[in-house]
Amino acid sequence: MNSSELENLARAGRLKREPFLESEFRGLLESGSIRLQDAQNSELALESRFDLAYNASHSIALAALRYRGFRADSRYIVFQVLPHTLGLPPEVWRVFALAHERRNRSEYEGLLNLDERLVADVIEAAKQVQEELRALLLPKESSEGD
Repeated sequence: MNSSELENLARAGRLKREPFLESEFRGLLESGSIRLQDAQNSELALESRFDLAYNASHSIALAALRYRGFRADSRYIVFQVLPHTLGLPPEVWRVFALAHERRNRSEYEGLLNLDERLVADVIEAAKQVQEELRALLLPKESSEGD
């Protein structure tokens, strides 16, 4: 993790320093986990699965940013800083960048350009973020019970 990059983005006004709140963090992680599970339901319409996967991704990535003590006004930057919040490679946030672009085109222009592959990629990338975030928490959670 490179917290100095997060600090630089805060100084530039792209992120805001904000104290970590355990309840908010847990809520974001739980919300993302529920949506991620639902996104994998193949009985749902592709568009619904995409919405669920995208919003799950955002919630989980935001939880990672909040864990580091920052908040963003932009949905996109929450994905973009994943290399700095969880040490994930750029390939992960690029999947989310494509999903974000598709989501915006759908929401603001009515252009829906989805396929199974994109939904599967967003789900897999979200799982990776979720696993990294949970791995980060495991040592902390294990020591609380000692």
